Amino acid sequence: MDERANLPRAYRKRYRQQFASWLLTEGQTKSKAHHKTHPWWQVMCLTGVDYFSTLGYQPGIAALAAGALSPIATLILVLLTLFGALPIYRRVAKISPHGEGSIAMLEHLLSWWQGKFFVLCLLGFVATDFIITITLSAADATAHIVENPLLPHHLLDGQEIAITLVLIGLLGAVFLRGFQEAIGLAVCLVGIYLFLNLIVVGVGGFQVMTHPSAIVDWKNVLFTSHGNPLMMLAVSALLFPKLALGLSGFETGVAVMPLVKGKEHDTEHRPVGRIRNTHKLLTAAALIMSFFLLTSSLITTVLIPPAAFEAGGPANGRALAYLAHKHLGHGFGTIYDISTIAILWFAGASAMAGLLNIVPRYLPRYGMAPSWTLATRPLVLVYTAIAFVVTIIFRASVEAQGGAYATGVLVLMSSAAFAVTLAAYEQRSRKSTTMFGIITLVFFYTTVVNIFERPEGIRIAAFFIGAIVATSLISRVWRSTELRVERVEIDETARQFLAEANQQVVRLIANRRGVGDEPEYYHKEKEVREDNHIPPQDAILFLEIKVSDASEFAEVVRVTGEAVGPYRILRAQSAAVPNAIAAILLDIRNNTHKIPHAYFGWSEGNPIQYLLRFILFGEGDVPVVTREVLRKAERDPEKRPAIHVAG
Repeated sequence: MDERANLPRAYRKRYRQQFASWLLTEGQTKSKAHHKTHPWWQVMCLTGVDYFSTLGYQPGIAALAAGALSPIATLILVLLTLFGALPIYRRVAKISPHGEGSIAMLEHLLSWWQGKFFVLCLLGFVATDFIITITLSAADATAHIVENPLLPHHLLDGQEIAITLVLIGLLGAVFLRGFQEAIGLAVCLVGIYLFLNLIVVGVGGFQVMTHPSAIVDWKNVLFTSHGNPLMMLAVSALLFPKLALGLSGFETGVAVMPLVKGKEHDTEHRPVGRIRNTHKLLTAAALIMSFFLLTSSLITTVLIPPAAFEAGGPANGRALAYLAHKHLGHGFGTIYDISTIAILWFAGASAMAGLLNIVPRYLPRYGMAPSWTLATRPLVLVYTAIAFVVTIIFRASVEAQGGAYATGVLVLMSSAAFAVTLAAYEQRSRKSTTMFGIITLVFFYTTVVNIFERPEGIRIAAFFIGAIVATSLISRVWRSTELRVERVEIDETARQFLAEANQQVVRLIANRRGVGDEPEYYHKEKEVREDNHIPPQDAILFLEIKVSDASEFAEVVRVTGEAVGPYRILRAQSAAVPNAIAAILLDIRNNTHKIPHAYFGWSEGNPIQYLLRFILFGEGDVPVVTREVLRKAERDPEKRPAIHVAG
């Protein structure tokens, strides 16, 4: 009877273990093979589901914002794409080829905590851009489904949130299967979507050429409303911020660089082939999108009456679909609608891929996320859950999320332009600095105008920033007594010192270096021997840890050996003194197979103050924290290095 009762429990345990193994298997590595690589044109399709999908609504946005000036305003957008955003991100890909993008470039400007806080703020805008890309695109796909004339409206009305959640869930399911499935589906969707758009644009262009009166009418409206070409250009330039969504896609293009296949001779530090292929990716995507932006803007402005773009009009948010139905019939129009819905649904794939690459490169390294974030599938579940919450909060409204999307895109592009400008300045290239500086000013202007016109975007970004910073700080404090050392590297001199001191007990005196001369070590050794009754014949080594950057979390600790007169000193740098000492003691134990003893002096003062000093500056009450780190790292007290404290 007992055996039968235990069977279900054993099965449940086995299934839980299998599920945990499946959940943590894919991506649980920091190696170069973190993701399987693919040809650049396939990865372009993955980023293109976001970039190219804007054709579903960009011509309508341009027509509403600029009216008859839409083709001219779009031309300015295309010029900024080809001669602004494209050179910026080609430079970003070259300087930061591992997917960190402009964030990694700007991270080096500030050290310590201000640098980490700056990066967290930028990650907040990354989260705004990428998460809103997932939710907004799914909501837009839902809108196309609900508005489709072939579907029963009485059944779909009021079901926008439920449909959007289903679409986001399906996107998450694709990524739970793996990147191979995501990229394969992206290639298929983008290929079909661009082919259908080429047909619509071709037919639209034929209609324009065979109806010259439409061009004449458009010109008459232009010159009647704006007078002369210079005025048209000036007004179009002022309208550019309203069309800025047409620039989306570049940030994800560099974020997914690790997916791009390079050359056989590529190394992790010099992935020349990957950089070259990413340049091809960015250039090809920009040229394709520029062609479609210009042609779609022209044919929709000339062939569609202005009233059709208004809210509730048949071309509102679906200008090319309107032309597809009108000039190619409802059969082709329905196929085009299905393709648009599919690519809008999958537009979040590039954002998901970017998040899966960026977050594991920052938060775990800062100690602000647990180690399981290095695995792909748990992150997919987390991002999907966040997208669910955002969708419910904004009730699957495209309009409510549009400002946040534009804000995220523009802030990241502005930061990339600023980072590239600084890099050019450091290289003392006056021409490049001037050119990139002008582009940076244009992006800053566009960002500021967008924030003033749609302030809800910065509010949503502020929420993401606050959530990331708060969660990160809590996680950092919670994990502060982990070992926090990836590995310990000991140089030959230090190994020789340890070999010479390899007696029954390895004794080390933790010393905070002052002058570093012989009298300092003489008095320190004399004090420790007397306080701890260490026999004079027992050899003693000094251990000194210098705080490098306390804002870092996990790192490699390199120990060097130095001699000052007759005294032997092991020196290292680390973000946290107690954690480094604990790691070195454990490494000595593992290599010498003997339990090391470390000797400290009492720290006098307010314990809360010492706690804050440890968290913020990596020092504090060193012996107490060292013992706690050792206790967590080594559960067996018999194998744990010994800590001695004397006052």
